Amino acid sequence: MEETKEAAGGSKKKIVLSIFALIVIAGLTALFFYTRHIKTHITTDDAFIDGDIYTIAPKVSGTVRNVYVRSNQLVKKGDTLVELDEADYSVKVSEAASALEAEKAKAAEIESKILTAKKQLAEAVARVESVKAVNELQNANLEQAEKDRDRAENLYKKQAISKEKYERALTAYKVALAQVRASTEDMKAVTLAVETQKAAIKQAEASKISQLSIIKQKEAVLETAQLNAGYTKINAPADGYVTKKSVEVGNQIKAGQPIMAIVSLDGVYVTANYKETELERVKPGQRVEIEVDTYPSRKFTGRVDSIMAGTGSAFSLFPPENATGNYVKVVQRIPVKILLDKDTDREHVLRVGMSVVPTIVVE
Repeated sequence: MEETKEAAGGSKKKIVLSIFALIVIAGLTALFFYTRHIKTHITTDDAFIDGDIYTIAPKVSGTVRNVYVRSNQLVKKGDTLVELDEADYSVKVSEAASALEAEKAKAAEIESKILTAKKQLAEAVARVESVKAVNELQNANLEQAEKDRDRAENLYKKQAISKEKYERALTAYKVALAQVRASTEDMKAVTLAVETQKAAIKQAEASKISQLSIIKQKEAVLETAQLNAGYTKINAPADGYVTKKSVEVGNQIKAGQPIMAIVSLDGVYVTANYKETELERVKPGQRVEIEVDTYPSRKFTGRVDSIMAGTGSAFSLFPPENATGNYVKVVQRIPVKILLDKDTDREHVLRVGMSVVPTIVVE
């Protein structure tokens, strides 16, 4: 009887030891796979959905005439969101256009003056040539009259001609001399006229250059007025959803004042802040498994795109000053950008700011 009890007790011990051994083996196996998983799967809960957010602000001030969107509405790139009253800007466009036309009229007048002055210059140059030819002729006549006078004077002294012929020769010489003097004065006058016309042309061309500069300024003013008039219509810069809308019809808004935002969901991504000690084997292109708190039963996937060039604290408003003497070492976090796979969020269920848990597979 006692032997039977001892045999039964020994069997129980063996069963207990066997169960304990199985538990230890199972625990070691689980520990092995868990350790392996930890080494090849890097996880953080300090992560969120990020994306492109376009702040909408007018480029000009004015009164809101129409608002064409509502909060959370999907809009396409180029859709008109808000329209300002453009009456004041239309007036400025008209004023700028009128001022430009006035300056162009002045330029046309200056151009006409230049053409007239050039025509008068050509006539003056022609007169110079004409007077020059007359002057040359008069000089030749004077030379001949001088010779005739000298010859008549010698003959008169010898009493070979009458005094009357001598006086005629002398008079002819005086007339020729007067004609030469007159043509010389004419030559000076027409030469001065040519120089005067050249100076007038030069002055007119300088005025033309100045006027063209004024026209360019007026064109710039008109272009600015037209741009400002066009800025009264505020269009969507990209496809997305309207958020943070804070504008209504009749509001007075200023240039640069944020009135809404457009959130694009086509290119959302994950920003994950990993500890610096976890990034030794993380590289761009590695596969990422993503859990979203809003959708616990759904899995999303992506790829590591890039690792930020600095820690989050390095770009904070007040970065740490480790040289102050009171240094305490703290493990820093470095943002990692994770791009979602194209087919993983077809319905655009993810929203900017959602909490996620990304796991980078580094094996």
